[in-house]
Amino acid sequence: MPATSRTRRAAVEICVDDVEGALAASAVGADRVELCAALGEGGVTPSAGTLAALAQRAPALAVTVLVRPRGGDFVHSPVELEVVCADVAAARRIVPVAGVAVGPLNPRGRVDRAALDAVVRAAGSAPVTFHRAFDTVADQPAALEDLVEAGVTRVLTSGGAATAHEGTAALRALVEQAAGRIEVMAGGGVRAENVAELVGATGVPAVHLRAARTVRSLGHRSPTAVSYDDGTRTLTSTEEVAAVVAALTAPTA
Repeated sequence: MPATSRTRRAAVEICVDDVEGALAASAVGADRVELCAALGEGGVTPSAGTLAALAQRAPALAVTVLVRPRGGDFVHSPVELEVVCADVAAARRIVPVAGVAVGPLNPRGRVDRAALDAVVRAAGSAPVTFHRAFDTVADQPAALEDLVEAGVTRVLTSGGAATAHEGTAALRALVEQAAGRIEVMAGGGVRAENVAELVGATGVPAVHLRAARTVRSLGHRSPTAVSYDDGTRTLTSTEEVAAVVAALTAPTA
């Protein structure tokens, strides 16, 4: 009887904000993690200590490091761009296998080519992802060409819609426009129950999601209410990661 192997229809990237989440996602089949901090702010650059702890425990893990100096918009001041480039270089020193995710825009809603070129130079040979700032640009087809010209490896996008499912047509058009010159990775509302249909309808070679579960905090609950602690924590759901991986993994003879 011939042996049966299993193939992945698309790569799975999981957004995490701690070392434990990265290790857990990898253990159940994630192809790559995006390491962030402060996901309540939409994600900012993780600390050097977090990067070092992950590199020590999983030196070969494929990781993309979010490099974003603050929450809010994606228009960087000269000082912020200096910080971004320094953080990119630091991430590469601490995690040699890492890629980086950035998203500099100008005030007109276009890719800030000068800033992006500086970041790509700082990244050297590391893969560069343009994150979902892409979903706020004024003209996605034009922005995609900017990314290709700048040497960006992949773009994370919902197709400009609230979710990737709603942006199916735009994602398919971006994949066709990219024509293998840049990887289009679908993100936004990706779940186990819709991921196979999404990949089939768009042809994206990769998907991105925050597989989250909320648990009660182990910390002492003060009788005084504080805005920064509601008594819960958000962790990576290995069940959701495994379900997404399973939905995209098919047996082949």
